[in-house]
Amino acid sequence: MGKDDIKKVVLAYSGGLDTSVIIPWLKENYNDPEIIAVSGNVGQADELEGLEEKALATGASKLIVADLVDEMVEEVIIPSLKMGANYETYLLGTAFARPIIGRKLAEIALAEGADAVVHGATGKGNDQVRFELAIKRFAPNMKIIAPWREWDIKSRDEEIDYAEAHNIPLKFTRETSYSKDKNLWHLSHEGLDLEDPSNEPDLDKPGFLEMGVSPFQAPDEPTYVTIDFEAGAPVALDGEKMKASKIIEKLNEIGGANGIGIIDIIENRLVGIKDRGVYETPGGTILYFAHQHLEMLTMDKDTLHVKQKLAVDYADLIYNGKWFSPLQEALTAFADEANKYVTGTVKLKLYKGNIIPAGTTSPYSLYSENLATFDESDYNQKDAEGFINLWGLPTKVHALRELNALD
Repeated sequence: MGKDDIKKVVLAYSGGLDTSVIIPWLKENYNDPEIIAVSGNVGQADELEGLEEKALATGASKLIVADLVDEMVEEVIIPSLKMGANYETYLLGTAFARPIIGRKLAEIALAEGADAVVHGATGKGNDQVRFELAIKRFAPNMKIIAPWREWDIKSRDEEIDYAEAHNIPLKFTRETSYSKDKNLWHLSHEGLDLEDPSNEPDLDKPGFLEMGVSPFQAPDEPTYVTIDFEAGAPVALDGEKMKASKIIEKLNEIGGANGIGIIDIIENRLVGIKDRGVYETPGGTILYFAHQHLEMLTMDKDTLHVKQKLAVDYADLIYNGKWFSPLQEALTAFADEANKYVTGTVKLKLYKGNIIPAGTTSPYSLYSENLATFDESDYNQKDAEGFINLWGLPTKVHALRELNALD
């Protein structure tokens, strides 16, 4: 399909620099197609304000806002929490949202009779893969346009020049134009001074952190929270039942106020480039910590250790854009089964960026004070002798061979 044949496109639209510039660029370079802007509401809150006006003013025929918050939480985040998946300590914030957005783009493109789906992900990053694999899964014959792989714009600075030349309003200056991605789970910061790993991020710079404060600005008194889980999923906060997305939202507020969940890492992108980013994940960091402590109490050793190994593969799968795959379905089924008894209450103390355990209870606890105590118990310590003799028999046989003492 040539450029002149493309009459209607669906654009993944955030209103940020990339997607704002793409609208006039498509008009100029693809024979003025109709552009349907689609914004997936994944919890980016105020970033959706004024989006329709901006989309229409820059050339879109309409804006569709799809509410995807609960889909993202229930379908992707909760299974990942159950598995304990993180990618090189990154809690997968952007990666969680992309498959859900990609699926919705494909559905809308098919419903609208579009000729192509357009996204603003760069040719250097991971999101191009995440979007396109989701689109291929749900609209396998749909053409995909990725302007960053086509246009002559070489840098973020040149993008800003293009935006200014086309009278596209921007919410930032060149000095504050970090590449950011925000959803209910997290906020990422990349670019500018962060591109040099030797630079310390200025966490207290006004406007840098958005989901909370740095640990240095957090209160001098700790905050306590309790989280209830049922079969590995969060169901209540401080005794109040609510859906998981609401729990995350409230934990973002509590955790953000206490400087929780800020990390500064250099990660390995799918395309082979090392990338430096600062991530804010206050609520998610608390949930992962709480879930891990409840697992310690309720999950048997063998299942826990296998799950911890599979968590690496699960995180890779999400990070690399393969959410919609048979492997994901199989691993998710394992995570669900492994979490069958991960039910109970976890109490935590939050203090200046730290999460401190303050007590865990469960009706399915595997902990026995009678067995673990240093006082008198039902445990027969003499049993250990035979166990060690059998457990250590291969080691003993190996040593005897070296001494040439085997029969």
